[in-house]
Amino acid sequence: MSNIVVKENKNTNLRFNLGYSIIRFFRENIGIIIGFIVLCIVISIVNSNFLTTNNILNVLRQSSTNLYLALAMTMIIILGGIDLSVGSIIALVGVVATSSIALLGLPVYLGIIAGLLVGVLVGLLNGYVIATTVIPPFIVTLATMNIARGAAYVLSDGKPIRVMSMSFNNIGSGYIGGVLPTPVLFLIVILIICYLIMNKTKLGRYMYAVGGNAEAAKFSGISIKKVQLFAYTFSGLMAAVAGIVLASRMFSGQPTAGEGAELDAIAAVVLGGTSMSGGKGKIGGTVIGALIIGVLSNGLNLMGISSFWQYIIKGIVILVAVYTDVIKKKKS
Repeated sequence: MSNIVVKENKNTNLRFNLGYSIIRFFRENIGIIIGFIVLCIVISIVNSNFLTTNNILNVLRQSSTNLYLALAMTMIIILGGIDLSVGSIIALVGVVATSSIALLGLPVYLGIIAGLLVGVLVGLLNGYVIATTVIPPFIVTLATMNIARGAAYVLSDGKPIRVMSMSFNNIGSGYIGGVLPTPVLFLIVILIICYLIMNKTKLGRYMYAVGGNAEAAKFSGISIKKVQLFAYTFSGLMAAVAGIVLASRMFSGQPTAGEGAELDAIAAVVLGGTSMSGGKGKIGGTVIGALIIGVLSNGLNLMGISSFWQYIIKGIVILVAVYTDVIKKKKS
C-alpha cells in the first residue's frame, strides 16, 4: 500500500514540475512568443502558402540546421564568448565528408565520421587557444573562420563535390515514417541533450557561473579552462552535424556552404534573450529565436524579397535585440 502511495506522489510531483516548467517557459518568453505568433499571422495573410504542411515542414527542416549551431552558441555566449567559425566549419566538414565518400571511395559512415572529427578538432583548437591564452574569442574564432574556409576551398579546388549515395543524401533530405524530416529528428535529440546539460548538470551551472563572474567562479573551484574547452568543442561538433546535414541536402560538399550561418545562429540566440555580456540565457528562448529567424527567411522568400535584403533585415534584427538587452540590463 505504501509503495502505491509513494508512486502516486512521485507521479503527482512529476506532473507538477512539468506543468510549472511549461508555465515558467511561457512567462519568461512571453514577449518573443507573441512576436513569433504575430509574425506567423502576418506572413500567412500576405501569402496563403505559408501555412501549408509542406512549407511548415520545410521551415522546420531549414530551422533545424540553424538550431544545431544556435544551441551550442547559446552555451558560448552564456560563457561570455563568441564563435564566428561555425559557418566555415560547415563548409570544411561538408567538403571532407563528400570527398572521403566520392573521391576516396570510403564507406558513407567513415566519411561522416571523418567530417565530424574535423569539426570537433577545429572546435577543440578554438577552445584550447581561448582557454590557454589571453587572445579574445572574437579574434581566435575569426582566425579559424578564415583557416577553415580556406581549407575548404583548397581541398575542393573551389568546386562542389557531388555524392550520389542515397544513404548519404537521405540524412538531410529524408523523412522518418514519411512525415518527420530526418534533420528534425536529429534536432529533437540534440535539444534534449542541450537541455539536460544546461539545466540538470554541474557543467551547465558552471557555464552560468563563469559567464556571470569569472573571477568568483575561479575562486569557487570551477575550472574555467575545462568549461571553455567543452563549450567550443561542442560548438565544433554541432557545426559538423550541420555541415553533414547541409551537404546531404545539397547532394554535394560546397566550399561556399555555411556563409552567414554564424549570423543566423547569433541572431537566434540574442532574440531568445541570451545576454551578450554572458551569465544569462535559456535553451528554450533560443529555440523560439531560431524559429523566428526561420519563419522570417521563409516568409521573405515567399514574398519574393531578394536574399540581399534578407541580410540587411537580419542585421537590423540582431541590432534591435542587442539594444533591447542593454536597455533591460540598465533597468535591472
